[in-house]
Amino acid sequence: MTELLKVTGLSTHIGSEKKPLKPVDNVSFCIEKGKTFALLGESGCGKSLTALSLLRLNPQPVSRVVAGAVELAGEDLLALSESDMEHIRGRRIAMIFQEPQSSLNPVLTVGQQIGESLQWHFKMRGKALHNRIINLLSSVGIPDPHQRFKDYPHQLSGGMKQRIMIAIALAGEPELLIADEPTTALDVTIQAQILDLLKEIQRETQMAILLISHDLAVVAQMADDVAVMYAGQIVEIAPREQFFKQVKHPYSKKLFESLPTAQKRQHRLTVIKGNVPALDKVFNGCRFVERCEFALPHCSTVVPGWHKDDEQSVRCHLLEPGQNSIVKVNSQKLMASLFKEISVTEKPVLILDKLRVHFPIRKGLFQRIVGHVKAVDDVSLVLRPSETLALVGESGCGKTTVGKAILQLVPITDGSVKYKEIVLNELSAKQLKLGRKGLQIVFQDPYSSMNPRMTISQVIEEAMISGMDSNNAVMRAEKVNSLMERVGLDAKQKHRYPHEFSGGQRQRICIARALAAEPNVIICDEPTSALDVSVQAQILNLLRELQKELKLTYLFITHNIAVVDYLAHSVAVMYLGRIVEQGLREEVLQSPQHPYTQALLGAVPQLDNNKSKQVIRLEGELPSPATPPKGCHFHQRCPKVMPQCLENYPEQTQITDSHQVRCFLY
Repeated sequence: MTELLKVTGLSTHIGSEKKPLKPVDNVSFCIEKGKTFALLGESGCGKSLTALSLLRLNPQPVSRVVAGAVELAGEDLLALSESDMEHIRGRRIAMIFQEPQSSLNPVLTVGQQIGESLQWHFKMRGKALHNRIINLLSSVGIPDPHQRFKDYPHQLSGGMKQRIMIAIALAGEPELLIADEPTTALDVTIQAQILDLLKEIQRETQMAILLISHDLAVVAQMADDVAVMYAGQIVEIAPREQFFKQVKHPYSKKLFESLPTAQKRQHRLTVIKGNVPALDKVFNGCRFVERCEFALPHCSTVVPGWHKDDEQSVRCHLLEPGQNSIVKVNSQKLMASLFKEISVTEKPVLILDKLRVHFPIRKGLFQRIVGHVKAVDDVSLVLRPSETLALVGESGCGKTTVGKAILQLVPITDGSVKYKEIVLNELSAKQLKLGRKGLQIVFQDPYSSMNPRMTISQVIEEAMISGMDSNNAVMRAEKVNSLMERVGLDAKQKHRYPHEFSGGQRQRICIARALAAEPNVIICDEPTSALDVSVQAQILNLLRELQKELKLTYLFITHNIAVVDYLAHSVAVMYLGRIVEQGLREEVLQSPQHPYTQALLGAVPQLDNNKSKQVIRLEGELPSPATPPKGCHFHQRCPKVMPQCLENYPEQTQITDSHQVRCFLY
């Protein structure tokens, strides 16, 4: 194949020239025409800044490319003028950013934003411009493109916004598409649609793709070649088949061992100790040495060179002659430390009975109620001591609203929340403050859930709302120290502020704050979705340790099926405000009955790229909870729809004593 992009010795520095930060340091790789090249690594390794540097979009004058060459079909982009680069960006190289909402202009319609690129690069006007925009919207799977042409970004779902971003990128008919975490914020069903779309476009146009991701399963599904980046450098590079057959760098091995799977339920997940080194550090040896359990004496003093084995290249001293055996011996030692499966007792600690949360829709001068958003509609769940119940489903199905309704953070329309024989939604405000002390929540974004003006000590102390020690400063301080150490943080850091901690550390602080109230039930709302796999492993290990020691009950809200498979005892699948299937983990995940559950599990990308796995691709978007479809809410997207599905909502059917489903097929 033809070499399209060749990057040689690329280095980008930030800050002063005397002591600069080096997020991209001597990076080299090639991308062939029609191929997908994946760049893997933890947050802070320099992946996104590498991509921005290729297009010379790195923030200036704060950062600057100080060395290297970026050749696109033999033309060095770093030598071009800014005027020339304007004709490269969007035309020959396009980019999809991680967060579509912040990348789209909120005051321009979808049609105007796609049209900008066509007007600039192809001088299109009038009817030709309009027709081309409609064709682009159709090509990325946007339903009713003539209507969407006039819509603004806020009127679109997350998946549709990402499709609009792809349409804008494709408008210039680029030779190379840079996709920076294009599916991180999306549900697995929408993610599957976007990945299929990119592969289809690539087959039709022979476009090359630079895929930036920390999701190994997505890389396994999409990539032709894989590079692993650590602390500003590429440490391993190989064809996909060879990489997933046998990774060779200790850092790459740790990323794989950190992944949660059903096979690891009896084990602690492997954790990469420490953090990515500071960007201004001067390295005399291997950059991974402080976190590597296989380090040799000279790893800290000698910079490792490249060692090539067939088409796989690794920057590591362990690949020197006579050193391979060390990795094999030590890898076996890491899988010790068994986790016992927690037995689920019978007496419930929390019962949701026909819970409904309907939000009024108001219009007009007098704000009359003209309808309701049925966010949660007839949900019943039972949680027992020491149990983890996973609540899964697409964004917008009502999972988070269920969590908030349990804590009475949103008003309940109907039904009841019973905690230890106390019906919480019948308590007065004063009674509720004490009644829900045993219920706590850990939010998805730890940074926005903490007051940035409060120290960590104050954040944790705030949760100590009652008890003998609430007015005793010495006892509160001792408890803060104890909680910080319990979640793996240094108590000496308690006088710092939230912005001084990493994402994983902030999530630990939120868990410590939840534990400060000595709860029996913790609602975990997507607590690991924004974390790298290595940090995710730390949090999952911590949650299991705390559950075993303190007999905690978790309602774990997530769309990550791998985490569910590792952590949960039972699973409830939610669609448009209702539970469509629930049962024990192995029943729901290994023998799904509802077509939606089957589609949800079929959309999850696999490391082994299993061709025999049943794949049901869902078309369309989740309907609006303000106007749910008549009959079964899923019938508009269901591949097994029958006439009665359009008329009535199905009753609950018992598959086994613990497995229930709402579907006319049963």
